[in-house]
Amino acid sequence: MSRKQIQPRLVFADHNGHIFDHPELLMLCRKGTEFVLPGPTDIIPLPKGSDMFLLPERKALGLDPQSGSIEALDESPVAGFVCPGHTLTGVCAYTSSQNAAPLPLFAYGALGYAQGRFWVCAHRIDSDPRQQFEDIPRGRIEAGAKQWLQRFPENRLVRHLAHCALSYCCPAARNLALGRYEAPLPTARGCNAECLGCISQQPEDSGFPATQSRIGFRPTPKEIQDIMQTHASCEPRPIFSFGQGCEGEPLLEAETIAEACRLYRQQQGPGTININTNGSLPETIPELARCGLDSIRVSLNSAQEALYSGYYRPRTYAFQQIRETILAAKAHGLFVSLNYFFFPGFNDSEQEYAALGTLIADTRLDFLQLRNLNLDPELYLRHLRIKPGPSMGFAHFRKRLGKDFPWVGLGYFNPVVHDCN
Repeated sequence: MSRKQIQPRLVFADHNGHIFDHPELLMLCRKGTEFVLPGPTDIIPLPKGSDMFLLPERKALGLDPQSGSIEALDESPVAGFVCPGHTLTGVCAYTSSQNAAPLPLFAYGALGYAQGRFWVCAHRIDSDPRQQFEDIPRGRIEAGAKQWLQRFPENRLVRHLAHCALSYCCPAARNLALGRYEAPLPTARGCNAECLGCISQQPEDSGFPATQSRIGFRPTPKEIQDIMQTHASCEPRPIFSFGQGCEGEPLLEAETIAEACRLYRQQQGPGTININTNGSLPETIPELARCGLDSIRVSLNSAQEALYSGYYRPRTYAFQQIRETILAAKAHGLFVSLNYFFFPGFNDSEQEYAALGTLIADTRLDFLQLRNLNLDPELYLRHLRIKPGPSMGFAHFRKRLGKDFPWVGLGYFNPVVHDCN
């Protein structure tokens, strides 16, 4: 049977957490404010390494193929948390009970069942296996973290990252323990924004906890350099990234980062040095570039200023500074990516595409990382007051980007810019 003929059935869970597929109702997905049947280009088999989430205080929605009406079950919906490298094309369809608690900070893909397997609304956007760990024994990660702690017993950043690897199962920290791919270098305690979906710091009245703790100290340039040099001795094409989920805004610590980069490059340190940032401080870019920075990744949920500000809630900067940071990075020869939080039905809408296209054309940025927005979908739509509008769908969105901006790469992870080969 071809993909065009597959119509997955609704998946739901009973009060004991047992998962069933409905004998009649079809799978629906949310795109923006609408509930629709997923198209043939929207679905893929649930990838290995993905998880399933039961969503409490909510009712699963499915389509009755006979009447064409949307039906609500008394049972809970089940969503797919798709493994890294995949971008959602549709969000789980459900209705919430009154006063339902906000969902934790994850992405909730629409999930269905057909032909003896689960299907999810997603596309694979990056083939890099960088954050796939399903075939790696936990013992290897524990042993790697222990080796780091034994080698650098006084290095606070090593202790912090070992804790992240073992307690939070942070993919970046686990890769450091394994001596492969991209090394995380969290540095910043503070932030100049109050993001609605911040995963390291949430106010007590947010209704949901941060998924991990923020770093509580400023590492020294030497502590950072030690990690960079050791990781480079293990990984032939290393990437080093400041700006992790366990910290605030790294550009606020530009002086420390610049000195760490300078120390590392003075020792002929190879690899790509990257910074993940909100792009709020363009004046810091020239010195970082001079000290050896190769690339910068600027995070956006929207290229429309009002919707950006509604999510990021910047305290000491405005959207204009983001453009200036990207332009400064390009002027100093840096590779520029957008960490573009994708929400189906919104980021592939005509209005948002027009704003994104203007930003790309004006700055000539290099790469889009199409990552999933980790936030309760209803909270996001309600808080930003996103209104219904025509959307082109993810497949067409991707094709239009390729046609309109052929120089822009698409992926999920930070690419290697400074190749060591």
